[in-house]
Amino acid sequence: MLKVMSLLKRADGLSKEDFARWVVEEHVEFARKLPGLRKYTVSVSEGEDAAFDSVNALYFDDEPARAAAFGSEHGKAAAADAAAHTSRRVHLLTTEYEQL
Repeated sequence: MLKVMSLLKRADGLSKEDFARWVVEEHVEFARKLPGLRKYTVSVSEGEDAAFDSVNALYFDDEPARAAAFGSEHGKAAAADAAAHTSRRVHLLTTEYEQL
């Protein structure tokens, strides 16, 4: 299974509270429409000075499924929504190994 870790920094002028509400309540609606998405989690950072304001994890069966999801109409809409609410985004493609 492929796991995409998205680290998001809120847009300038967007409060921590407004960002948290957006990422947990609004942006998740885009994720629900992504074809092939198996699991989606959002972790909102604590404190005002965190390097990133959330870490989102998206799970896909494999790279072709991820590419198809992000290349879809819904994937492009999700990216545009994220770009409108963030000043920085970093995506890491990973394979998860559960240790405990």
